[in-house]
Amino acid sequence: MVTERRRPGRRPGSADTRGQIIAAARRTFAEKGFDKATIRGIAREAGVDPALVHHYFATKEGVFAAAMRLPMEPAMVVPRIVNGPPDELGERLVRVLLTMTSDVEGRESIVGMMRAAMTNDQALVMIREFITDAILGRVVEALGVSPLRMEAVFAQMSGLILARHIIRLEPLASADIEELVELVGPIVQRYLVG
Repeated sequence: MVTERRRPGRRPGSADTRGQIIAAARRTFAEKGFDKATIRGIAREAGVDPALVHHYFATKEGVFAAAMRLPMEPAMVVPRIVNGPPDELGERLVRVLLTMTSDVEGRESIVGMMRAAMTNDQALVMIREFITDAILGRVVEALGVSPLRMEAVFAQMSGLILARHIIRLEPLASADIEELVELVGPIVQRYLVG
């Protein structure tokens, strides 16, 4: 019996391979959480080779960002925060996060994740693992900031986003981004560097 080797290239079947991978990733992340999900497991669930998942999304964080419809990929956001003058770090971080949530799509994704985390234990674990590993861990590593300080920044920014976009506390909800950067940036700077 001769087994036919599959040739490299596009796989037969549905043209929406990327969409199938995203759907498989959502199921895998929901079932296993961020830490225990793997590219191989997502590929197996989608019925594709792991190299194809890497082709479309590069990293597990990239797949997560696409699956959760996040407005950013950590590999792209973290350098925007950490690169630049150290005395402007707090302002950069606040500006990046507020700019991401100023876009309707970005805001909907982040607010949706926050709401899910408040009402669903499984979503909470998955989001906490992602934020801790993929975002905060990278910033801590790049800047040499203690995890406690970074989590204080996360708490500050989560509260700001919650008050601005979920509670819609005025005048915070309608304040200009630069006004909030000027107000909150120094606090975040103090958390980060003392």
